[in-house]
Amino acid sequence: MNIHESAENYLEAILALGEKGPVRSIDVAQHLNFSKPSVSRAMSLLREGGFVVMDAGGFLTLTQEGLEIAQRIYERHLLLTRWLIHLGVSEKVAAEDACRIEHDLSVESFAALRVRINQDLGIA
Repeated sequence: MNIHESAENYLEAILALGEKGPVRSIDVAQHLNFSKPSVSRAMSLLREGGFVVMDAGGFLTLTQEGLEIAQRIYERHLLLTRWLIHLGVSEKVAAEDACRIEHDLSVESFAALRVRINQDLGIA
């Protein structure tokens, strides 16, 4: 399914934050530096779309579909960030640029980049 870049960012944030523990909307708001009402609305739309579920305690969990999208975007983000740092870009700028690039690459282009970046970084 094709979703907007902003939704991909929310899903990616939930995935990244979830590596450290349970995630609530307030955690996503702080992580993305967005207002709580904005995140609350986004979470409502993501729940309606079947990408996220929220339990009675307010904790967010990605559905299978949400998880697949988040993992795809997060993989792109991490790989592109590492590559840009390898090229001499500062960590902060590399992460910001990777965030912009990760959403616009086709599957084919990212696959080719992944092969080349892994070669450049010496990753098998």
